[in-house]
Amino acid sequence: MKTKKFTLSTTQIILLSFLVTILLGSLLLALPISSADGEAVPYLDALFTATTSTCVTGLVTLPTATTWSVFGQVVILLMIQIGGLGLITVMSGLMILLHRKMGIGDRLLIQDAFNLNTMSGLAKFVKNVLFGTLIVEGIGALLYMPVFVTEFGAKGVWISVFNSISAFCNAGIDVIGENSLCNYATNPIVNLVTCALIILGGLGYIVWWDVLRVIRSRSPKNKKIFRHLTLHSKIAITVTAGLILVGAILIFIFEYNNPLTIGELPLFDKIQVSLFQSVTTRTAGFASVPQENLTNASTAVSIILMLIGGSPVGTAGGMKTVTIAVLLCSALATIRNKNSATLFGRRVSEDSIKKAVAVAVSFLTICTASTVLLMATSNASAIDAVYETVSATATVGLSRNLTAALNTVGKLIIIVTMYFGRVGPISLAVALGSKNEAQNVISEPTEEISIG
Repeated sequence: MKTKKFTLSTTQIILLSFLVTILLGSLLLALPISSADGEAVPYLDALFTATTSTCVTGLVTLPTATTWSVFGQVVILLMIQIGGLGLITVMSGLMILLHRKMGIGDRLLIQDAFNLNTMSGLAKFVKNVLFGTLIVEGIGALLYMPVFVTEFGAKGVWISVFNSISAFCNAGIDVIGENSLCNYATNPIVNLVTCALIILGGLGYIVWWDVLRVIRSRSPKNKKIFRHLTLHSKIAITVTAGLILVGAILIFIFEYNNPLTIGELPLFDKIQVSLFQSVTTRTAGFASVPQENLTNASTAVSIILMLIGGSPVGTAGGMKTVTIAVLLCSALATIRNKNSATLFGRRVSEDSIKKAVAVAVSFLTICTASTVLLMATSNASAIDAVYETVSATATVGLSRNLTAALNTVGKLIIIVTMYFGRVGPISLAVALGSKNEAQNVISEPTEEISIG
């Protein structure tokens, strides 16, 4: 009798790679050497920190700057970098560096890790991702140094490197102090560099290469770059710019007279703080104002921005800009009685619409379930619980001062939520589900139902 060989799918391997990274990181953080005072932190807090770092979320139960030693901070930074790029990408990069040939299994893993439609040129893609990430994070660190080295001396170099990697990976964890970037709310350099890193990481690598491709192929006389981009890049750039602009305007209006946030600041500082809040909610998690001090209207806007998140094949989380654009486009087409949904003169495929619906439903299901569980097991208010769970699912890291007050059950709920939010609702469903059944030759009969 022939025994059936057990094999893991590529999606399951990706899920396990994140889980293994979290568990190994939690064990390292639980060691006394990782603690600033030499005494081991409780394992649940170590596990929470490892999860928020690997899932590039940013919610923390213990202050990163004062709780962890240099060793512990290095472990956290490594997990942020691995989480932002993905363990599969890092391992593939090492294979390329060691001149090892990538097999079909390795290529499938990379394809699934970045949700790519083709396996051609994957080795070059990985090289470009790693090299591009190194360049952008290096420039970000250099731009931070005039501020942080001036204030902290030699330690400012480490702070600059840590902040640059954390911002690019949309992690939102810092080693400056206990109030994130609130002390630098009106510092133009810190604001601009952080926003630039967040946006570049959130746009996604596909958009990077597409923009560079068009720039290289255009003649000096023909400068219409946007026109020649792919549909994916057009959607990602347009929706990202629109959300940042609209979000900043709304937050500026809702917070204009709020003395707890920007009410007492000069006009220029009001603008830059509003812009930063709009950008950081795109799953970055740095805070330049205490989130619990925001008005209810600004909190609602921030929740919506967190839900949408960044763009595919990047370091950001959320439902993604392209997903939302496809859903809105499909809804408008249905309302107008059109046969197909179109964006920028291109028809959106039915398969893309189905995937967008599945992503949105899965994402909102996780948010709803974790919100109900958190409210049932803690004394958190509804708005604080929603803010926390949306932040965890979308891997944002912003909190209305609730994370540090979570009980044991609450911490476990947020840990699971962060993991589910990072690996992706669809990836999780595919990994846990059985193999697809063969399509039936005869399909089930169709019957009309009432909608709406």
